[in-house]
Parts: sequence; C-alpha cells; structure tokens
Amino acid sequence: MKTFKILGLLLTYPEGSVLKAHDELLQAIQDEAILPKGAIKKIEHFIDVQNNKELLEIQEDYVDLFDRGRAHCLHLFEHIHGESRDRGQAMVDLIETYKSKGVYIDNNELPDYLPLFMEYLSHCSFHEASDLLGDAIDVIAVIGKKLEKRGSIYAEVFSAIEVLSSVKPDKTKIAQAIAEAPKDPETLEELDEEWKEAEAFSGDPVADCNSCNAFPNATEALNKQMGGA
Repeated sequence: MKTFKILGLLLTYPEGSVLKAHDELLQAIQDEAILPKGAIKKIEHFIDVQNNKELLEIQEDYVDLFDRGRAHCLHLFEHIHGESRDRGQAMVDLIETYKSKGVYIDNNELPDYLPLFMEYLSHCSFHEASDLLGDAIDVIAVIGKKLEKRGSIYAEVFSAIEVLSSVKPDKTKIAQAIAEAPKDPETLEELDEEWKEAEAFSGDPVADCNSCNAFPNATEALNKQMGGA
C-alpha cells in the first residue's frame, strides 16, 4: 500500500530529494488508485503548489505549522496524553506493534509520529490499514481542520488520509474540538505556556476499541479520549 507511505512522506520535513521525487510519488498514487479521483486531484494540487515555491520557503512554512505549537503537532499522542505518564506506555505498545510488521524505528524517533504511523499502515493489507487508520481518524481530522482553517495547503494531504479511513470522523467531536481550541500563540511566552497545557482531548470514551488487535493498548488510549461506544 504505497499510498499510505507516500501521504506520510508528504508530511515529513521538506527535503530537496523528496521534492525532486514529487512527480514519481504522484504517479505511484495514481497507479495504485486506492484514492478516489477527487483526493488524487488534491494531492496533485498540493504538489503543484510545493513545486512552485523555493525550498527554504517550504521549510519555513513547515516549521511554523508543525514545530512551533501544539495545534498541528504530528505526534498523535501529544493531542491525547500531553506529557502524562500514560503516553510512555502507549509509545512502548506502539513500538511493539510496529515490530510485528517488521517496522523498526531509531531510538530518536517517536512512534506516534503520523508519517511513521502511515508507513506502518503501508505494510498492512488495505482493509487492515483502513480499520487501524479509523482508530485515529478523529485526532487526524481535527489537525486537518485546523490546517484548513489556517488556509494551509497541508490540509489537502490530511483530507486524502481521511478518505482512506474505514470510518468517518465524528463531526460533532471535531466541531467541538475546533471551537474549544485556543488561538495560536503569538509570542515566545505564549508558545511556552501552550506546551505546558494539559492534553487537548478529554471526556468519556465513546468508541469501541476492543475489536482492534493490532493496537491493544496504544489504540485504546487513543480511543479513550477520542472514540465511540
């Protein structure tokens, strides 16, 4: 399932080698054809926009979006556990899950990084990957909506990821999370304060995570904060 890995790759820090391979990546998505034409068009547009910018501009935009605040953080458990101790155990469980598919990560990598999660899904069958993606889709959808609200082209990649999920995001929860989201920090002091705040999602669990065997604890933690009944 190359498409899963490629969508994750498009969300990594922009490197010249990746930008040069944009046409090949798009062709691979088109050839695999697991995305509908509308979603492929969005990825094509994303690539066109990136190809018409200077690398430094793309990199600065990426850092501003994903590294300077929590709102668009690509580490999924950051939106659930924050800095709580539960996050550590969820990380360990996720690492073991990755190993089951032969995906091994470096010591300096965090397993809840969305591009890495997408790479893991690329090693699964389509139906398994789609179901596992569904376990995290509400978190992913919230990030995507925040990017869309900001007018970021990266929202188109998140939109394509949503299409691959076996379940649709919970619109009520998404709308509530967006409405309650704090404004983006404008100063270094505000940025520091944001990283001290508690986890972004809270409340009673509403999703069934018992049917997911691949993420016995990590997905349970995810759904406990985001899920269904």
